[in-house]
Amino acid sequence: MVNGRKRHAVVDTLGLLLAVMVTSADVGDRTAAQVLLAQVAAAHHLLALVWADGGYTGSLVGYCLAALALVLAIIKRSDDMRGFVVLPKRWIVERFFAHLMQSRRLVRDFERSTSSAEAMVYWSMTQLMTRRLARPRPSAA
Repeated sequence: MVNGRKRHAVVDTLGLLLAVMVTSADVGDRTAAQVLLAQVAAAHHLLALVWADGGYTGSLVGYCLAALALVLAIIKRSDDMRGFVVLPKRWIVERFFAHLMQSRRLVRDFERSTSSAEAMVYWSMTQLMTRRLARPRPSAA
């Protein structure tokens, strides 16, 4: 049995969830990304560009272009950066994971199955989106 899980997520430019996949920790990022991006490409036909971090380099870039008609742009951290640096577009997904940590149940891995863990992520994001919709709008006076 492998200890730990990984959450792979695709969010839009507002940080709202398009799809999530929870895998065991021994599944590679590129392997999970192939499956997840295929699901996202099938559900969102207008999607053309995906930003990803350096863990998704290699053959995945060519696979996305050839099989899914998606441009996978890798946002890399340069070697001369020291400490914490906000990377362009990378902060969007980091903010998404920060929103997940506001849900007490998602702080630790309490779920037995990966499908249950995925459902908890969708539940948490549904709460966030509902709060945003219910927020009072400023009146145009």
